[in-house]
Amino acid sequence: MRHTHTLYFNICCLLLVCLLPFLQGCSEKEPQQEHTVVLQDDLGRKLRLPAQPKRVMAFSPAMTEMLFAICDTATIVARTPNCDYPEGVKTKPVVNNYPVDYEQVLALKPDIVFTSEGITPLDVAAQLQELGVAVYYQKYRTVEDVFSGMEAIGRITGRERQAKHLADSLRLQVKEIAQRHTQNQPPQRILAITWTDPIYVYGQNTLLTDKLHLLGAENAVQELFDQPYPALTREYILKLNPDVLLGGSPEKLEQTFFSLYPELRKINAYQNRRIYAPTGNLLERPGPRVVESILELERFLYP
Repeated sequence: MRHTHTLYFNICCLLLVCLLPFLQGCSEKEPQQEHTVVLQDDLGRKLRLPAQPKRVMAFSPAMTEMLFAICDTATIVARTPNCDYPEGVKTKPVVNNYPVDYEQVLALKPDIVFTSEGITPLDVAAQLQELGVAVYYQKYRTVEDVFSGMEAIGRITGRERQAKHLADSLRLQVKEIAQRHTQNQPPQRILAITWTDPIYVYGQNTLLTDKLHLLGAENAVQELFDQPYPALTREYILKLNPDVLLGGSPEKLEQTFFSLYPELRKINAYQNRRIYAPTGNLLERPGPRVVESILELERFLYP
């Protein structure tokens, strides 16, 4: 009987020795089988990333605002030098995005970097993806594009419910604002300048156009230029003859814009003192504060 037990014990030990390499191989491979997904961004680019990103950041201040509004802030690993809202963003490490500091980005190991059309060159995104960092672009032509962008971020980061709740609440506010301006005739024509020498303006294919449309107004620049922020001549602006000029206070523009181009004092906006200084990071950023931007424009157009 003792001989039988000894033989049985030896056979079990032999089987364990034979199976040990196989069991070790299984345990070593398991962590490598991380679930990934393939996504297509707003530019039609395909990228692969973890199904549940745990480390995220953005190269666009507007998208950083989106991340803070939607994501668990512990997952946001960095900000750019221009990211200044909300207040909590200032606790995050600063990463240069223009030019991109590749070493800083790689050291932070983000699963995905969010950016928007026109912010990050495509060759930079390609370089980051070669280094193992997925770059996801969004583009915005309408206010609804901003809300859809928030929902996309929610789906990607596993915060779909939070993103949809935010987007739907903002949609409701926009609907209420638009209902106040369904009978405005004729529409006011607004020119918004971004630079004075040369004169760069918000073109027709910018988010501003849709914001104005919701307010029963229109972008004075009706022509569709190749660039979203085209440079205009003084003669062209005189022909536009905008009712409202956005870009600075009357005092500031008197010292800069109109002193450079005194003939532009003929436009309706100057003659009627309809010159306003919008809050820069509201007008410029297609983020969660887009409704605040529309409300500010409403105060200018209907004082």
